[in-house]
Amino acid sequence: MTSRRNFIKAGAFSVAGLLVGQHSFAVPGMPETTPYVCKRPLPGARNFTSKAVEEAIAATKKQIKDPKLAWMFENCFPNTLDTTCEHKMVNGKPDTFVITGDIHAMWLRDSSAQVFPYITFAKKDKALQTMLAGVIYRQTKCILIDPYANGFNEGPTGSEWESDKTDMKKELHERKWEIDSLCYPIRLAYNYWKNTNDTSVFDAEWEKAMETVYKTFVEQQRKDNLGPYKFTRVTDRQGDTLLNFGYGSPVKPVGLIVSSFRPSDDASLFGFLIPSNLFAVTSLRQVAEIMRKVRNNGSFAGKCEALANEVEAAVKKYGICEHPEFGKVYAFEVDGFGSRVFMDDANVPSLLALPYLGCVELNDPIYQNTRKMVLSDSNPYFFKGKAGEGIGGPHIGFDYVWPMSIVMRANTSTDMAEIRKCVQMLRDTDGNTGFMHESFHKDNAADFTRSWFAWANTLFGELIYRLVNEGKLDAIKVS
Repeated sequence: MTSRRNFIKAGAFSVAGLLVGQHSFAVPGMPETTPYVCKRPLPGARNFTSKAVEEAIAATKKQIKDPKLAWMFENCFPNTLDTTCEHKMVNGKPDTFVITGDIHAMWLRDSSAQVFPYITFAKKDKALQTMLAGVIYRQTKCILIDPYANGFNEGPTGSEWESDKTDMKKELHERKWEIDSLCYPIRLAYNYWKNTNDTSVFDAEWEKAMETVYKTFVEQQRKDNLGPYKFTRVTDRQGDTLLNFGYGSPVKPVGLIVSSFRPSDDASLFGFLIPSNLFAVTSLRQVAEIMRKVRNNGSFAGKCEALANEVEAAVKKYGICEHPEFGKVYAFEVDGFGSRVFMDDANVPSLLALPYLGCVELNDPIYQNTRKMVLSDSNPYFFKGKAGEGIGGPHIGFDYVWPMSIVMRANTSTDMAEIRKCVQMLRDTDGNTGFMHESFHKDNAADFTRSWFAWANTLFGELIYRLVNEGKLDAIKVS
């Protein structure tokens, strides 16, 4: 299995368990007759083990009274470490290649998001810190190979997408230009630094990679020309290729950055994807802070800040639109000519997830209007059925809810009843597998896609860990 398009649909058994070496033993503290048997690989078969994470799992489980929720947390939270982190030392430096799960390739977005929840444990676990540094070093190499690529191979092995009409290289798994592919590595490195005080990852190569990020963002403002990137694919899926000979829909150069594809790897309808532009603003300011405080490069820091300010001003002018029911909201995409689309997609960055990524304040009234819009039938990709409700997207199609959107709904809520509702939906829509999935059918949770999707697993675990750690035990008192 090498393509996101070739997802698995499964019934009430876990393909993830089969892939990672499922075994059966009683969950500690539960009767031997419990149906909830641990689905982690045996300790010797795990890719990476963190003592600090293991201690957190044990401590958190003790506070989760619901046996199924405790079982799912134990299965999901370490899933990235257990099954996807391929860590080694190369020329004296750590190198960590992180696969998505059922696809043996490393997406800059997914790999960053998969390991992000472990940063909080890195300061007291040197081995974990080294492994995370390895992810940052690997991502730096990837950006320098090609800043326009979204997915990478471990080496120059080629991929099934070599026939795409774009500037493919053997190191690339796929070359879909997505703004967030460059933002996520910055988010990871910045928060790694803030949590560990380790600046060794910010070497000359990292600075060169950030200069490449800046250059790419400026190119995709398309002020003077269409830029160097274009992409077409022979496919029967409209979302897997770009019109206008690979350049996508026309945009007016207003200061926003084009994202040819969404975080879902689907083509954008209008080139200026607002959630990703806001993510770029946040990321550029993080780069500026690192450049000033660590690299002593005030000149480049100033350039990053100026670009962030320009994009932010353009979002305020072109990305905030009047909705007939909800008032001023963030549009999902615009083109600078006045066209816009009111919707949201489950993949992150999304409009719903903006506060989670630090892009807007949770109490921002425009965000709150937007949140109400995307969690209603005014969002064409909000689905509600017998099994659950949430946001999906065109990547899988109608009626499939993404657990990721339910997690983000909980992450952006201050209403304990709403958070508890989300936790219960997540618990009850695993298809009895003990894992999260890419999506499930709104009327039948046993009809799901991607049995081994590590990002969704770790994201769910992060939510449960945070709620317990913050003492919000009422939020996990599901019925």
